[in-house]
Amino acid sequence: MRPATYLAATCLSLTYGVRGTVYFHEDFNDEKWSDRWVQSEWKSSDQVGAFKQVEGKYFTDKNDKAIKTSEDARFYALTSKFTQAFDNLDKDFYLSYFMQHEQYIDCGGAYVKVLPEGLDQKKFGGDAPYNVMFGPDSCGSSRRTHAILNYARPNTEAVNMDHTSEISDDVNTQAHVYSLVLKKDNTYEVRIDGVVKYSGSMHENWPFQPEKQIPDPSVSKPADWVDETEIVDPEDVKPDNWDDIPATIPDKDATEPEDWDEEEDGEWQPPQIDNPDYKGEWKPKMIKNPAYKGEWVHPLIDNPEYFEDDKVHHVVKNALYIGFDLWQVTSGTLFDDILVTDDADTFKQHESTVMEKVESIKQQKLDVEEAERKKAEAERAAKGDDAGHEAGDAEDDEELDLSEDETSATPKDEKVATSDHEEMDDSEQETEKDEL
Repeated sequence: MRPATYLAATCLSLTYGVRGTVYFHEDFNDEKWSDRWVQSEWKSSDQVGAFKQVEGKYFTDKNDKAIKTSEDARFYALTSKFTQAFDNLDKDFYLSYFMQHEQYIDCGGAYVKVLPEGLDQKKFGGDAPYNVMFGPDSCGSSRRTHAILNYARPNTEAVNMDHTSEISDDVNTQAHVYSLVLKKDNTYEVRIDGVVKYSGSMHENWPFQPEKQIPDPSVSKPADWVDETEIVDPEDVKPDNWDDIPATIPDKDATEPEDWDEEEDGEWQPPQIDNPDYKGEWKPKMIKNPAYKGEWVHPLIDNPEYFEDDKVHHVVKNALYIGFDLWQVTSGTLFDDILVTDDADTFKQHESTVMEKVESIKQQKLDVEEAERKKAEAERAAKGDDAGHEAGDAEDDEELDLSEDETSATPKDEKVATSDHEEMDDSEQETEKDEL
């Protein structure tokens, strides 16, 4: 596996003129891609989905391939090895990859993991330690991009820490480039489609360090501390007749309807209206509390667990693998063009090149959808014409039937008329005889 990966990274180095190191590069274009990747066996075969090499639905280069999740409601666990271990103590870290959901993603991940030495690739799964987990994750209404870093505080085990503010992501069926940059000056960038979405100090955006000061655990608020700003006015007394005022009163302007029948309807009563004199429930006035001491502030002390760390970027420690550890309800996600490097120019050139691919895919997708729309409209129009012709033919048939009925009825009418004429002649003849 390693020679093929090394060859791919070497070719990339020559292409981009790399001054640093390309630790991993994968474009999935050759038939031997599966030799470089190891399928995990941590789940049973009926639970694990297969990645398949495909040409993207909207790829414009027929020689360009990607891998695709191909089975619904499956776990996906696949890893590949770097050309050499990557430790970013005194280096910048660049991770970039292409991703596209060709399906509507209802629940599923599309992130990658960078993993340290010592990984058993056949047992790789969700509980395997990792250095970095980066990329989109969607389920229900949650749409976000993870940027999780594995960090160890002094004298404690390393824990996975996500970006403190949620990196929202408009997950859709467009092609995208996801990139994460961790710099040795402790700054970072989360980039989507070449655009910086989040950036700044790593100290401020991951909970690496505890607070410098904490509330003094040996001190608590005094029991007699008064922190109520107002109290009930002891001199305010409810008026004697306060509760005697009703909330509603009869409407004095209302009149009994003319058709009111007391025997059937009972005694007429005017409707009730709000009483303008009603003041509601009585409450005593509030006055300033003369015993108020102000808001109690818990005194602070220096946090004994606080520490300084000017190397918080150093989370990529002896990284040697990259992998997919995913669950997808609906499959159909493409992955391609993965890069891990410590060289800024290589990263920039790679991101720019893949963005050209993304733009061509977006345009191709628009063109295909427009062609499909026009085709559907033409088919609907054709069906409408056919329906019109059929309706016209039916009308012609009805007219023809009516014409035939009229034609067949004509001899009967003529016969009746002739009979009438004959009867008239007989009548006239009888009349003539009578006259004679």
